[in-house]
Amino acid sequence: MRESGAKADNAAGHDAAGHDAPAHDAPAADRTPQPEQERSAPAQAGPRTVFAAAHIVADPHADVPPEGPAAVDWDATLAFRRHLWAHGLGVAEAMDTAQRGMGLDWPGAAELIRRSAAEAKAVGGRVACGAGTDQLTGAAATPAEVRDAYEEQLALVEEAGAQAILMASRALAATARGPDDYLSLYGGLLDQVTEPVILHWLGPMFDPALEGYWGTRDLDAATETFLQVISAHPEKVDGVKISLLDADREKALRRRLPPGVRCYTGDDFHYPELIAGDEHGFSDALLGVFDPLAPLVAKAMRALDAEGPAGFRAILDPTVALARHLFEPPTRYYKTGVVFLAWLAGHQEHFTMVGGLQSARSLPHLLTAYERAAGLGLFPDPGLAEHRMGLLREVHGVGR
Repeated sequence: MRESGAKADNAAGHDAAGHDAPAHDAPAADRTPQPEQERSAPAQAGPRTVFAAAHIVADPHADVPPEGPAAVDWDATLAFRRHLWAHGLGVAEAMDTAQRGMGLDWPGAAELIRRSAAEAKAVGGRVACGAGTDQLTGAAATPAEVRDAYEEQLALVEEAGAQAILMASRALAATARGPDDYLSLYGGLLDQVTEPVILHWLGPMFDPALEGYWGTRDLDAATETFLQVISAHPEKVDGVKISLLDADREKALRRRLPPGVRCYTGDDFHYPELIAGDEHGFSDALLGVFDPLAPLVAKAMRALDAEGPAGFRAILDPTVALARHLFEPPTRYYKTGVVFLAWLAGHQEHFTMVGGLQSARSLPHLLTAYERAAGLGLFPDPGLAEHRMGLLREVHGVGR
């Protein structure tokens, strides 16, 4: 969603009222929705900012092993970003949803950032891109190597003209000796950035290698270190993305953020209540589940403007059952369901993922995802979705 209002108007303390079908045997490409066909009025919700973390589309013709390098269908990948922008959402690029660290390596992510940033500039879309340390793939890194890796990726994002998202680092989690190492490294990076960044706290349910981030497994103590980083450089922090799947913890944290620093919810279980807000404030959003939910998200944000939280939640509350299913343990494989739904919706011609990750969820899991998405009206062409679901069942030897 394009930003509405100045940064100061988005402070966490503001009031939440801010305010087997024969007809479908033609080539799938003929049925892919076009941005001009699906464009809706821009999603608005007072001062809220909403990003969808976007998936990548693999090249199914590439002969590459599961360990990579990733072969990406750039045309289809960028077309999906235009779909998100057409609905008024911002794109969070090269994040976990794009299989960073699970099929997409740093050279592939760097190319994705360059291409997506250029496309955003061409169409007037908003994009923020992940900067991490995933070029460090060898032996345990030193603190200096972790810092240099972050600086390399930050420089690329800034040169591309995108906003930076400082991603959590597996290398830092492995090498840090305690909270002071996090304070030192993040402080040094924030001193250098030229524009405010988004800080991302990704929980171990999304990436087990991030257990104990911020120097401790005690989440209360980790929260204090996180807040110290932000409080020392509030002018360099646009916001924080919290991906802990703990609504109460997120609410408590956002009330303690410095004025003007946003709380971008990354909670794919409790997003309706967190975005709608309460008497103490609300969360903005940066969510992987908004990749498949984009049309409903846009509708809900407009309802929030026109009708308030009740209208907003009437649209988004029914989506939570699908979200919880997609993100069920092992949570890191939610990406398989996201790409599966994009295929059923006609946004891509195949259900192939980099790293072979299309095999990460079972047929019963995917069938339930299909049924719940269909019940929400998420498929522009329900007949095509039914036909493709039937094809997948046949491949699994189940039949229609």
